[in-house]
Amino acid sequence: MTHQDAGHYRAKHPTDTKLDPKIAEAIKQKTEDGRITCAAAHEIAHERAVSPGDVGVAMDLLETRITKCQLGLFGYSPQKKVVRPAENVTSELEETIKNSLEDNRISCLSCWEIAERFSIARMDVSAACEALQVRVSSCQLGAFR
Repeated sequence: MTHQDAGHYRAKHPTDTKLDPKIAEAIKQKTEDGRITCAAAHEIAHERAVSPGDVGVAMDLLETRITKCQLGLFGYSPQKKVVRPAENVTSELEETIKNSLEDNRISCLSCWEIAERFSIARMDVSAACEALQVRVSSCQLGAFR
C-alpha cells in the first residue's frame, strides 16, 4: 500500500475476506487512536497462536494502522523512520545479510531471524541493512511487500 492509500487497507483483500472475531477483539484492546504497535500486533499473533499475517489481515479489515515498526522503518512521529545506517557492520553480519537476499532485498522475517542468531536488537540488523544499502521487504504483518 502506498501512503496515498492510507485508511483504505481493507481494499488490499478480496471482498469476501472474513474477520476473525477473537483476533479483532484483541486488536481493538491494544489499539489507540486507530493505531497499534508492531510489537503489540506480534504479541497478539503469539497469544492467539496465529501468524502475524493473520493479525495483519484483521488489522487491515479494521482499518488499523501499524506504528513503531520493530525494525525502525516506519510508524514513528514526526520523522516516520528512525533507523540510521550502522557505523560498522561486521563481516559475519554482512555475509549473513547478503546470503539472505532474495531479489536484492531481505525479508522482515529474515531480519528478525538474523537478530536472534546474532543475539542483537532487530533494529541493529536493519541499521546494518541501511549501511549496506539493502532494502527490507515483506513485512510480516503485511504493511509492505
